Amino acid sequence: MNRIAVLAAVACVALIATGCGSSNKKASTNTTSSSVTAANPPSSTTPPQGKATGASLKLSADPSGALKFTTSSLSAKSGKVTITMSNPSSVPHGIAGEGSGIDKKGKSAGQGGTSAIAVALKPGKYTFYCPVDAHRQAGMKGTLTVK
Repeated sequence: MNRIAVLAAVACVALIATGCGSSNKKASTNTTSSSVTAANPPSSTTPPQGKATGASLKLSADPSGALKFTTSSLSAKSGKVTITMSNPSSVPHGIAGEGSGIDKKGKSAGQGGTSAIAVALKPGKYTFYCPVDAHRQAGMKGTLTVK
C-alpha cells in the first residue's frame, strides 16, 4: 500500500509541474528534506515585462518501493511550474496534479525513468499525486503551495 502512496504523490507533482510560459532562471531544489521549495525569483519585486515567474520542481518516488514520494510538500511562485519526478523504485510511478481547475497527468515511468508535468498556476494550494493504479489512495500524494 505504501507503493500506491508514492505513485500518487509522484503523479500529483508532475501534474502541478505542467504549465505555460518560460523562465531562464534556475530553481533551487532539495529532495532530501520533507519539503521542497523551488522558485525563480524575479530580479526585483515586480517581474520585468515578458519575464515569467514560476518554478522547476524535482522530487522522487521512494526508492524502497513504498508508495510515497520523498516529500509531501512543495512550494513555488505563481507562473509556469514544472514538476519532474524520478523513479528509482522497481514499481512504476507517475506524477499528476490537480486543483483550481487544473487536472494534469504525466506518463507512468518505470525504474530509472522520469515523469513530468508543466502547468500555469495561480496562487493557491494544489495536490500532486501518483496516477498509477490506486497509489494516490494509498497515500502517494502531497500539497503544492503556490504564492
